[in-house]
Amino acid sequence: MTSILEEEQKNYEPRSKKKSPAKIQNTTTTTTLDTEANVGTEADRDLKDAESLAEFADYIAAETFHALPVELRTLDYHTYSKDTTLQSRYALPLTGSNTPLLLPSLDPSIADSLSAYGITREPAQGIDEFLAPVLTSYLTTLTTAPPPPRSTLRGAQGCELCGRDWIDLSYHHLIPRFVHAKAVRRGWHREEDLQNVAWLCGACHKFVHRFAGHEELARKYYTVELLMAEEGVRRWVDWVGRLRWKGR
Repeated sequence: MTSILEEEQKNYEPRSKKKSPAKIQNTTTTTTLDTEANVGTEADRDLKDAESLAEFADYIAAETFHALPVELRTLDYHTYSKDTTLQSRYALPLTGSNTPLLLPSLDPSIADSLSAYGITREPAQGIDEFLAPVLTSYLTTLTTAPPPPRSTLRGAQGCELCGRDWIDLSYHHLIPRFVHAKAVRRGWHREEDLQNVAWLCGACHKFVHRFAGHEELARKYYTVELLMAEEGVRRWVDWVGRLRWKGR
C-alpha cells in the first residue's frame, strides 16, 4: 500500500511548483517580446549609426569643398583643357604633399574628427594622405572630357523624345543654327557645343519648334533632359509615343 502511494505521488507535483497554462503562455509571450525588443533595439542602433556616419561624411565633404580655392570649386573640362597653368598647378594624380597646397584653410577640427573615428592614423596615414585620392577623383571627374555629342544616326536608338524606333528620324540642333552667333557672343554657350544634336521623329521635331522659339530653345531647352523636364513636353511624348500608324 505504501509503495502504491509513493508511486502515485511521483505523478503529482506540489501546487506551488506547477505552472498553469496561462502562466506558461505569458512567460513565452514575454520572452518573445523581449527578443523582438532586442532585435528592434539593435536595428534602431544600426540605423542611427548609419545616419550618423552619413552626416559625418557630408560634414567632411562640405568642409573640404568650401576650403578649396575658388578656381577648383568652379573648374570644368573646357576651362582646364585651355589653361596650361591650371594643368601644371593641379597635375594628377595628387599626393599627400599636394593636399596642404590645395586646402590651406581647412579647419584643423577635420583632421581631429577623422582621427577620432579611426579613419586616419598618424603617421602611417594622416589627413593629407587620406584626402589626396579623394581630391584626385574629384578633379579627374571635372577635367575629363564629356562624351561627344551624338552626331550620327547610327548612334540613335530611336526618337530621343518619344522613343519610337520604327520611323524615320532627323537631327534637331539643340542650339538652333539661327542663333549660333548670338549664343556665343552673349555667352550662352561655347562654340564647341553648337553642333550638339538630338535625333527626333518628324512629329517630335515639329512639336519642339512649336513649343519654343529659337532663342528660348537655345537658352532654356538645349538638352533632351531640359525639354523632358517640361510637363507639356512629357504630355506630348506620352501621347505620340502610343501612335502606331506606321510599321517597320
